[in-house]
Amino acid sequence: MTDAISPILDRELKKGSAELLILSVLEVRARHGYEISKLIENESKGVLSFNVGSLYPLLYRLEKRGWIQGRWVDKAGQRRRRYYQLTAQGKQVLRAQRSNWKAFVAAIGRIAGVDYA
Repeated sequence: MTDAISPILDRELKKGSAELLILSVLEVRARHGYEISKLIENESKGVLSFNVGSLYPLLYRLEKRGWIQGRWVDKAGQRRRRYYQLTAQGKQVLRAQRSNWKAFVAAIGRIAGVDYA
């Protein structure tokens, strides 16, 4: 048996956690899309990854909801990049999502016999 997550399970888990992950990495500072993707991949030790086709539409949705705010930044010798930062509303949503996620994981753990303490 392998420790790898199946592509179907990976997709379903990402659906339920993608917003939380993105809001969490933006809590510290503004980041551009590629940096968000790489940070999530690195911090999860490669278990989680986002492709461009799913990450950018999600960033646009979060921005439309008012949870994050994007701004274009031009740097000499680099491509123009859109940096996203957490808004006040986004911080409130992040707190709520963390609380919900903690309760969800604890409930799954109780049923599955996994101790997260």
